[in-house]
Amino acid sequence: MIDIKKIEAAVNFIANEKKIPKENLIEIIEAAIKTAYKKDYWTKDENVVVKLDLDAWKLEVTLEKTLVKEVTNPSIEISFEELWEDAEWFQEGDTIEIDVTDELMNDDDDDTFWRIASQAARQVIIQKIGDSEKQKIYELFKDKAWEALSMKVIMTESGKVVLDYNGNQVVLPKSEQVSRDTYAPEARFCVYVSEVSNDEKLGPKVTLSRKNKWIVPALFALYVPELNDGTITIENVVRYPWVKTKLLVSSTFEEIDPAWTLIWPKWIRVKSVMEELSGEKVDIITNNWNIAEMIAKSMTPASVLKVDVNEETQEAKVYILPSERAKAIWKNGININLASQLLGYTISLIEIEW
Repeated sequence: MIDIKKIEAAVNFIANEKKIPKENLIEIIEAAIKTAYKKDYWTKDENVVVKLDLDAWKLEVTLEKTLVKEVTNPSIEISFEELWEDAEWFQEGDTIEIDVTDELMNDDDDDTFWRIASQAARQVIIQKIGDSEKQKIYELFKDKAWEALSMKVIMTESGKVVLDYNGNQVVLPKSEQVSRDTYAPEARFCVYVSEVSNDEKLGPKVTLSRKNKWIVPALFALYVPELNDGTITIENVVRYPWVKTKLLVSSTFEEIDPAWTLIWPKWIRVKSVMEELSGEKVDIITNNWNIAEMIAKSMTPASVLKVDVNEETQEAKVYILPSERAKAIWKNGININLASQLLGYTISLIEIEW
C-alpha cells in the first residue's frame, strides 16, 4: 500500500537535492503508478488517469472508458447497462470515469500490484530524474557553447570530476581531463563547453573539457577584448594537452601586431592563459603570409638559420645549428610536429655548422 506521506517526504528531498520542480516529480510518480496498474492488471489498452495531490495527501486513480451501446473492447468501452440508473445522464460517445482508487488502496492482499508499483516507480523516477538532470544542464549551457567557464571542484568520483557551476553539479569526464591538473576539492578551473546539443532521439547533451584544443582560444577571449570585437582572429590552433599549444593569429589592421596583442602588456595576457592551463606553454605566430618566416617562428624556442619552402609539395627544409636540434624537436618531437600541423607543411631539419 502506498504511504502518501512518505512520497511527499521523498519528493521534497529530491526537489531540494536535485533542484527539480515538485510538479515534475509528481508527474513522474503519476506515470509510474499508471505503468504499474497496466502491468498488474494486464490492461495495456485502458486509459488510466492518475492524480496525486500531496497537499491533500490524496491519490486518485480512474479508468476512462467510452460509453457505447455494444461493447467490443471492454478495456476502453463501457455499456449503458453497466451504468445502471446513472445511464440516463449520459449519451453514446461520452467518456466515463471509473474510480478504482479504493480498490487499490484497500486491497491489502494485492502485494503484486504494490511490488510492481514500487519497482516501476523506482525505474521511472531514476530515468526521469536523469532526463530532467540532462535537460536542466542543457538549459544551463545552451547559450554557453564554445566558452571557457570558471568552475569549482566538489569531488572526484570514479575518475570523473564533479564541479560546481552556479550552484549546479556538472561532470568533467575522465576522457576530457588533463593529467597535469590536480582536481582537489575547492580548486577552481576554467572548463571549456565543447558541445551543447539536443537530439530528438538521443536527448540533450553537454560535454565539458579541459583537453579540447579550443579551450585555449576561449581562454584568450577572457583576457583579450580584441578577439571579441574582431580586431584579432585566431586562424588555427594545435595542441598537445598540458605540454604546449601553438596559435596562428592575424588582424585586418596593418598597424596591429596580433601576436603581441595576445601577449601584451608585460606578458600578462599570455601568462594568465598559461596559468589557467596549469603552466602549459603557448607559442603565438602571426600570419604575415610569408610561409618561410612563419615556419621559422613556429619552431620556437629553437633559433632557425634559414628555411627553404616548396609550396607545391608543401614541404620545408629548416636549417639549424646542431645545438638547436633538441629545442626544435622538443620532447619526443612535440614541437616540430605541432609546427607542421599548424602550418600544414612537412618540416625536415637540416643541421649545419655555422
